[in-house]
Amino acid sequence: MSEQVPVKPPLDFWFDFISPFGYFASLRIDELAARHGRAVDWHPLLVGVTVLKVMGMKPLPQTPLKGAYLSRQIERYLRRHDLTLARDPAGTPMNPLPAGRLFAWLRVHRPVHARAFAQAVFHAYWAEGRALDELPPLRGAMQAAGLPAVLADEVLIGPDATQILRAEVDAAVARGAFGSPFVIADGEPFFGVDNLELLEEWLARGGW
Repeated sequence: MSEQVPVKPPLDFWFDFISPFGYFASLRIDELAARHGRAVDWHPLLVGVTVLKVMGMKPLPQTPLKGAYLSRQIERYLRRHDLTLARDPAGTPMNPLPAGRLFAWLRVHRPVHARAFAQAVFHAYWAEGRALDELPPLRGAMQAAGLPAVLADEVLIGPDATQILRAEVDAAVARGAFGSPFVIADGEPFFGVDNLELLEEWLARGGW
């Protein structure tokens, strides 16, 4: 009788839909994890809570010196990975709450469809330049995830989604997740899309 190989725990991946770096990470995290026999648990995050309220910082694009650097970092990343964005990362962001609430609700009540919904939101917002803070585009994201479009209306009417999202953000803060993207692998935190390479080396080597 052969011994069973222990199942490795999933990576925890936090993101905010209005974060371009969260979008970049969403395009890579599943494939990266799969190369090392890992699944990924996607979690919603609100930088308006973690960065502005908990950390007491300004929005990063408005932070002197750092804002200019972030713009350059984004352009450099786009060139390196042959990507384009349909919206200006420094522009006024959409309200992330409706999409965040829907995703948080799906994680609990329709987990099989949650990731596809998040990917549809990211693609519509960053690759197509469409804001998803109103019902019509959110219905489209629901359909793209294989769910009835009207489910978006039903979920946002009730308080359940708001409470679940609040609990998710509280849990993120409790675990030290403050920005987008933020990954925890076996208790080790990795912040920022540029640290995905470091995360992959950590997984390959089993840490150090």
